[in-house]
Amino acid sequence: MTKSVTQGQTIRSTTILSVRRGQRVAIGGDGQVSIGDATIKHDARKIRALGDGNVLCGFAGSAADAFALLERFESKLEEYKDNVRRAAIELAKEWRTDRALRRLESLLVVVSKDVTLMIGGSGDVIEPTDGVIGIGSGGMYAAAAARALIAHTELPPEKIVDQSLRIAADICVYTNDCILVETLS
Repeated sequence: MTKSVTQGQTIRSTTILSVRRGQRVAIGGDGQVSIGDATIKHDARKIRALGDGNVLCGFAGSAADAFALLERFESKLEEYKDNVRRAAIELAKEWRTDRALRRLESLLVVVSKDVTLMIGGSGDVIEPTDGVIGIGSGGMYAAAAARALIAHTELPPEKIVDQSLRIAADICVYTNDCILVETLS
């Protein structure tokens, strides 16, 4: 995800990947934040626990926008008694229709023990068919690597996320190998 900066440079950051396999789900992200062609942070933390640790969320895009959305999502989780799907749908509706929220530039991947969802600002709430979803600069590279590892290995999801993010880091200049992976089972 990119965001324009007034000086004409672009902030690029984040590769987030989630993999669901069996009764386990893992979500991970790299730590790189870049402005233009310079890396300004190597160890950003882009995965957050919500709902008493029963929900994990990764974000791509503007950090300030993502934190505003995470706060709103957490309040929706409380309002809808930890019903992740309902909270995601309500956040997406509000995000799409609210004049201030519409300007937020971020994507969220939300996982619980039961569901994996990507939430976007145009009203999107997407549940991947195969349990794999990637967002951000290297998200598609990581998702492709994860699908290959799922098809040809018996690795648990946290190892698949870690290895896939490392593969993305080798390909995408906006992804690094300072990786954080969280798991729910």
